[in-house]
Amino acid sequence: QVQLVESGGGLVQAGGSLRLSCAASGRTFSSFSMGWFRQAPGKEREFVATIHWSDHSTHYVDSVKGRFTISRDNAKNTVYLEMNSLKPEDTGVYFCAAGLMLVPGIDRDLYEYWGQGTQVTVSS
Repeated sequence: QVQLVESGGGLVQAGGSLRLSCAASGRTFSSFSMGWFRQAPGKEREFVATIHWSDHSTHYVDSVKGRFTISRDNAKNTVYLEMNSLKPEDTGVYFCAAGLMLVPGIDRDLYEYWGQGTQVTVSS
């Protein structure tokens, strides 16, 4: 089992920044690819960013490229999502996820463990 706890969400004005953290406990963190997903009211949960367990390669949804950065610290069992130049359309609940996989973790079905989510609200 892996437990994931997100933090760092909040209310921010458009153009501002937030840094989300996801602390993992349980099985070996370094073996898991990690991802961030978000869900806006009335919409499906969508992929935001992922970092692979082996080479730390990263992938992003097009709408956040150049603004968001995913990173991980295996010594602290933590994955981060640095979010800059935030826009109102970035508003939603942000979820951290962990999965054992060989391919890039763009598909949410690849993830076995999920956190409870943290709310991010960007005002215009």
